[in-house]
Amino acid sequence: MRFILISGLSGAGKSKSASFLEDMGYYVVDNLPAALIPKFAELCMAGQGRYDKVALVTDIRGGQTFDALFDALAQLKDMGCDYKILFVEASLETIIKRYKETRRSHPLAKAGRSLEEAVALERSALEPVRKRSEYILDTSALSTAKLRGEMLRLFGEGDGKPAMSVSVISFGFKNGIPLEADLVFDVRCLPNPYYIAELRHQTGLDAGVRDFVFGYQQTRDLMAHLESLLSFLLPLYVEEGKTALVIAVGCTGGHHRSVAVTRALADFIRQKGYNASESHRDMTRD
Repeated sequence: MRFILISGLSGAGKSKSASFLEDMGYYVVDNLPAALIPKFAELCMAGQGRYDKVALVTDIRGGQTFDALFDALAQLKDMGCDYKILFVEASLETIIKRYKETRRSHPLAKAGRSLEEAVALERSALEPVRKRSEYILDTSALSTAKLRGEMLRLFGEGDGKPAMSVSVISFGFKNGIPLEADLVFDVRCLPNPYYIAELRHQTGLDAGVRDFVFGYQQTRDLMAHLESLLSFLLPLYVEEGKTALVIAVGCTGGHHRSVAVTRALADFIRQKGYNASESHRDMTRD
C-alpha cells in the first residue's frame, strides 16, 4: 500500500497536491484527526487492495503541536505501514499574494495578528513535521500544470512509463470531430480504399485495406512526419503535467484510412514507452 501524508503551509498548495493525487487514483482524506490515522490505515490494509493508494492531508488545523501525529506515525511503523510525508511550502510573498487573491483568512490570523505574523507562526510550528518529511516541495514558482507534473514525477506509478495516457481515436469527418480531441490529424489526403470494390466493405483493421493504404509512399511519408511530431510533442505534454492526451485521426467516413493510421500511431506511441489505447468511433457506422 502506498500511504502519503501531505502537510505544509496554508496557501502553499496542499489541496491542489491532494487533488492531483486523487486524479492519479489515490483515495484522499482531508484533515483526518491524527488519533484516527492508525485505525484508518488498518482499515485500508485490510481492504484487499481496494485502498492500495491513500493520501491524507494533515496540517495546522489539527493544532499547533504535533505530538499526536508523531504518535500516529510511530504506530504506522509498528503496523508495517510504509508511509511517506510530503511537505508543501512557499515563500512568504507567494502565500500573502495567494491569500489576497482568494480573500480567505489564514487559520492562525487571529485578532491583532497580521498575515505575515500568522505565516511565520505556522512555519515555526510545522518545522518538526518538515524535518520528518521525505519530500519537500516549494510551489512558489510552480504553475498549476508544473505542480501537477511534480506530483506525477514524485508519485507516479514508477513502472518506467511516462505518467500520461494517450488515446488515439479514428473518426469520420462526416460525423463530426470528437469533442475530446487535443490533436486532430486529417488523413483524407491519402488514397481511398473505398473506391476499390473488394475493399469497400472492409475496415482499416483488415490486412487488405492496411496494405493498400500503406502501399503508397505518401502514406509512409505522412507517418514519418506524424511520428516525428509526436516524438517532439509527447515529452512536452508530460513535462507540462498533462495526464491524458487524446489524438483524433479522421478520414471521410472513419472506416478505412483513419482506422489504419490510428492503429499504426497507437503502436508507435506504445513503442515510445507510453500507455496508449486505440478506439474506432465510426468504423461500424454506415
